[in-house]
Amino acid sequence: MKLPEAFLWGAATSPHQTEGNNLNSDWWALETGAHQVLPERSGDAVDSYHRYREDMELLGRAGLNAYRFGVEWARIEPERGQVSRAMLDHYRRMIDTALDCGLTPVVTLHHFTGPQWFAEAGGWANPDAVGRFAEFVSAVVPILVDVPWVCTINEPNMVAIMASVHQLMADPDALGALAAGALPEPDPKIGRILIDAHHAATAILRSDTEAAVGWTVAQQAFVAAPGCEQQLAEANRVWEDPYLEAARDDDFIGTQAYTSRTVGPEGIIAHPDHPDNTLTGWAYRPDALGIAIRHAWKVTGGTPVLVTENGIATDDDTRRIAYTAEALAQLGEAMSDGIDVRGYLHWSALDNYEWGHWRPTFGLIAVDRRTFARTPKPSLAWLGDIARGNTLPGADHRRTSTSDRP
Repeated sequence: MKLPEAFLWGAATSPHQTEGNNLNSDWWALETGAHQVLPERSGDAVDSYHRYREDMELLGRAGLNAYRFGVEWARIEPERGQVSRAMLDHYRRMIDTALDCGLTPVVTLHHFTGPQWFAEAGGWANPDAVGRFAEFVSAVVPILVDVPWVCTINEPNMVAIMASVHQLMADPDALGALAAGALPEPDPKIGRILIDAHHAATAILRSDTEAAVGWTVAQQAFVAAPGCEQQLAEANRVWEDPYLEAARDDDFIGTQAYTSRTVGPEGIIAHPDHPDNTLTGWAYRPDALGIAIRHAWKVTGGTPVLVTENGIATDDDTRRIAYTAEALAQLGEAMSDGIDVRGYLHWSALDNYEWGHWRPTFGLIAVDRRTFARTPKPSLAWLGDIARGNTLPGADHRRTSTSDRP
């Protein structure tokens, strides 16, 4: 299937997971000192703060034409009202480097992390949270004047889940009642605040830039067990739909999907251990991307879709290629049905810090954490070849397991 000439083919990262030494971040506080609750630290991460040009050159030489990366609020505003000109210049150099490498920059303004001062003041629950985020966005706007794509907030439904986790941490009985590995539902009050913050940021960006503006949603690609369509609708209402509905007037909706989850009579069914599971314990479900794209298109009422994350945690790069080939085939089927998809950004460009763990490897590029040497995997060249041809893989490329599909 031949794609539009402007179709984005790229890969994605986030600042905290790749840059290293994000000292003023709320996540850094969770990794170190008296507040440490995470098993492993980000530390130097993969030193992309200094090595971003090498990362981008590898993507560009492979044949990709886009790179999604973020600016780090905690670096730009380490103290309330103290905006670092040097950090704004740093991220502007990253934008210029992407353009020099033939990569369309897709810039994310908030990717889970924020300044520690923001967290200590109550984070998103603070009555002034929307205004504080808007001030940050206004500070960043001057470096975004020629950036064509901006994501305001990454996975707000996951941010709202984190708020629920923090509440449960104060109540050991409630926390212990969660099934092993399960997550609480997104906090709807925080979700509403995040929607307001997104709309405030969007207004600023539309006033002062030419960027296409949207946000990204963590989609679960829920499917119903037989006879459980009502429970499926309720799960979507709680986990995704408010955040998708908030994107109805946006320039795009960022779809992010990795696996699918089944909803039964009692709600979401925990996926069992299985030989096909990925390094995160998720079911091997490359068809999740097609499910997510179709749901986003339906709920937004036709907002253009940009796949801002899709990938697999695996040590087996042949499996990464097989997973991605099937996911892209599902994307193509959605486009054939009339859904407007503007691009595909693989998660992730690099093996990086996965929010408390180093074991899950999602990257198209391996990184030696001692030397920081970058080693492109065969999957990078494979995806780059597809990008150069701007044609989705055909049936001969589709390799997937069906053993755990409903």
